[in-house]
Amino acid sequence: MRELERKHGVTWRSVRKALDSFRPEPRKKLPPRATGVDRYKPVIDGILRADLDAPRKQRHTVTRIFHRLVEEHGADVSYGMVRCYVAARKPEILVESGKAPLEAFVP
Repeated sequence: MRELERKHGVTWRSVRKALDSFRPEPRKKLPPRATGVDRYKPVIDGILRADLDAPRKQRHTVTRIFHRLVEEHGADVSYGMVRCYVAARKPEILVESGKAPLEAFVP
């Protein structure tokens, strides 16, 4: 049992449950945690929507968005969190605006 605990990184109770049951219980899904970026999502979305009409060279980079949040809004967020949110949200905003490229499959 101790070897199983160390190998899988679980407690002895979890090992005992697994050994006693025919089928293991599925893991509980935890609700998503709140992040520091949550308060600034509307601001970031506004910047990304404004960039849709801007020329290519005048669009905001993730670094510029991060610096604007810190300077203008006093945000206490990490660059990595802003980068992850922008990477996930930018394609969604393109699809919402209808400017996303059409998906094509070439066999």
